[in-house]
Amino acid sequence: MSQVILVAGATGNLGMRIVKALRTQHAEVRVVVRAGSKSEHLKTLEALGAKICTVQNWTVDELKPHCSGVTCVVSALAGLRDVIIDAQKVLLDAAIAAGVPRFIPSDYSLDFTKFSHGENRNLDLRREFHTYLDSTSIAATSIFNGAFMELLTNEMPMLFFKQRIVLHWGSADYKWGFTTMDNTAEFTARVALETMSPRYLRIAGDLISPREVRDAVSEITSQRFRLFRPGGSTLLGLLIKLTKKMAPAENELYPAWQGMQYMHNMIDERSNMETLDNNRFSDIRWTSVRELLSEHARDIRH
Repeated sequence: MSQVILVAGATGNLGMRIVKALRTQHAEVRVVVRAGSKSEHLKTLEALGAKICTVQNWTVDELKPHCSGVTCVVSALAGLRDVIIDAQKVLLDAAIAAGVPRFIPSDYSLDFTKFSHGENRNLDLRREFHTYLDSTSIAATSIFNGAFMELLTNEMPMLFFKQRIVLHWGSADYKWGFTTMDNTAEFTARVALETMSPRYLRIAGDLISPREVRDAVSEITSQRFRLFRPGGSTLLGLLIKLTKKMAPAENELYPAWQGMQYMHNMIDERSNMETLDNNRFSDIRWTSVRELLSEHARDIRH
């Protein structure tokens, strides 16, 4: 008999991939969604073989029946306090009330347990939720994946193809951890199907420095990219404060200063991924930054 996994946030980019990875492993998947979710997303989830569980008000009483018989609840919810704290608490309480033995919170980031409050708003919310999560009896596993590798080709202000620049703050030789969304989803699905996992698991599809990114993209594109260092972590910290004051956008999930905060954390030595759990599942094939950039370069040419 297949295991039953409930996924919250399945209509999102990562959540959808987690559902697909679970179905590849022949798990029975339930996805809990709010009424009014986009029909095209629901059709895609149904095509994957997931059972859609619709709720109106996201209460414990509504969610509890959908958690009945579930072996693990996986959260891929994305948002600010009303989601990461409030909605996840309701989801967690429903899972506990239904007797679900395991819970995977929506972390999927660098290891924020090493950082202090006030350094990164979005990570502060996850750390606050952990305080509540760890006060309960449910077995929880957080998955830290560094940064999503796909950000290198769009949102992350590091790789500028037109200008042929690799921008970095701090050392050009400090290695950053990147993991594709597919690899993160596959690893999460496999952890969800275990009967027992550690409290924290850390993965990285690639550990690579800005200098190595420069060398890789130069070779791939046959164009000479150069390193550009505006300054170190102190200057970046000052720019974050200035940007936040000039353009607060505090109700946005990813305002400019939030991305800068994440960059500030990534260049900090506390983000160093000394030990990885990539080998927990020996058959997962990890995508490297070079592979991702090669595919991106092919897409640009075509």
